[in-house]
Amino acid sequence: MQVGKDAVVTIDYTLKNSEGLVLDTSEGRQSLPYLHGNGQLISGLEKALEGKGAGDKLAVTIPPEEAYGARNEQLVQVVSKSAFQGVPEIKVGMQFRTQGGGTQGAQGGGGGVQVVTITKMEGDQITVDANHPLAGIPLHFDVTIKEVRPATKDEIAHGHVHGPGGHHHH
Repeated sequence: MQVGKDAVVTIDYTLKNSEGLVLDTSEGRQSLPYLHGNGQLISGLEKALEGKGAGDKLAVTIPPEEAYGARNEQLVQVVSKSAFQGVPEIKVGMQFRTQGGGTQGAQGGGGGVQVVTITKMEGDQITVDANHPLAGIPLHFDVTIKEVRPATKDEIAHGHVHGPGGHHHH
């Protein structure tokens, strides 16, 4: 069977940046099962895996536009240290979940949850960056396809893999 819409694909992968630093890998952990064509992987990696089969190995570079997008400098802000009340120690590299601003139509909801990373500290001025940590960089994947199987009706209905390594319903 080939990788295509609604196939359950199990992969082993290593993700590196352009300097060759390993950013993420399934090595030493369980292989990653996902439901193809349902937005569970970045679009560029799904495109590269399309039509491949079990046993195939590929090395692919995904541009930012097909991964986590370009960096948006408007998402970098300087805030006062008082914004972090109740945080005992603030350090560069720490990540926080924040409620996004803005309105989204009649639902009256805000912009949802956003993750910000502290990138710089100068006195009471803290620089935070809400860009995804991998935004703006090409991603280098080495992938081995372990298994490709048809998804069950339940998996397609729920939009994710069930069973070993997948999602479990209680």
